[in-house]
Amino acid sequence: MKSMKNTYLFLFSFLFLMNCASKEEDEVYTPVPYTLEIPSLFASKLIAPVLPVNNPLTEEGVALGKKLFFDKRLSGDHTQSCASCHNPRNSFAENQPFSEGIDGVFGNRNAMPIFNLAWNFDERFAWDGRELSLERQALEPVRNPIEMHSNWKRVAEKLAASPEYPDMFARAFGSSKIDSIGITKAIAQFERTIISGNSKFDRFLRGETSLSSEEQNGFDVFMDEAKGDCFHCHGSNQNPLWTDNKFHNNGLDATFSDLGLGAVTGDPNDNGKFKSPSLRNLRFTAPYMHDGRFTTLEQVINHYSNGLKQSSTIDPLMKKVAQGGVRLSPQEKMDLKAFLLSLSDPEFINNPAFRE
Repeated sequence: MKSMKNTYLFLFSFLFLMNCASKEEDEVYTPVPYTLEIPSLFASKLIAPVLPVNNPLTEEGVALGKKLFFDKRLSGDHTQSCASCHNPRNSFAENQPFSEGIDGVFGNRNAMPIFNLAWNFDERFAWDGRELSLERQALEPVRNPIEMHSNWKRVAEKLAASPEYPDMFARAFGSSKIDSIGITKAIAQFERTIISGNSKFDRFLRGETSLSSEEQNGFDVFMDEAKGDCFHCHGSNQNPLWTDNKFHNNGLDATFSDLGLGAVTGDPNDNGKFKSPSLRNLRFTAPYMHDGRFTTLEQVINHYSNGLKQSSTIDPLMKKVAQGGVRLSPQEKMDLKAFLLSLSDPEFINNPAFRE
């Protein structure tokens, strides 16, 4: 009888342990939700970011995306990463007109700065709006022959062979499988956390500092429809993004070698239209415009002052194109530059959360 009891006890213990082991194997790690650090001005003046339900922000996903953003194994010859053309020191832009791919070939567009993208509500990315989500935008540079010139199958194989990535993917997405979908989801998560919102002008709006007379006069020029008339496309003190995130023909050319949005939509009325970039961090993002044609802010201001060119798709907001521009005085130009520089955020480009 005692022997039978011992047998039952053994079987019970064995089945209990096997059941526990089975439960442990079935358990999947649950990622920790990531909380965006939203600046107070953004919270008070903008609606909350609309994040994709199939790619929620998590601590593990953001950490994975950051690692991938700086990983040169995404390129064909291990010499370039996303950060090569979107350098944190340049506010995630690049300090030359065109980016050079791994084969020494240059594109024809300036690298756009990457920040505050979580508030890009129309979900059109790139200068010409060809990408309809951050996840999709991250696909193209890896496989583009004039950029990182690799292929996603090869990239996934390289990352899967590494000692750290399979576990990072498992913790972020519940599976150690590595493919282009998971990689671009992680990169997009990291990019949505890249937020700039502590410039001198932000601190002024929060009542923490004062503007110089030049900066205040420059802001007045910026907001005056009879003078700078800049706010329609680039926001105001009521729009801390400092862009409308829309597409405009701002009078750069009379004819177009680059059709911009028109090449994407196929609509001739969109020819020569490009996305309005944010005016934040201009101190760090030269050169300017979609083709990097202007190396200084003075050149940008001179374009709007007396360099506008008429064309069939010129934006109606370029109201003084017939006069060549808004015709600012030398002092107004200097003051406007002072204000624009007050939108730069040195803390942002030195934030360790955004550095390798």
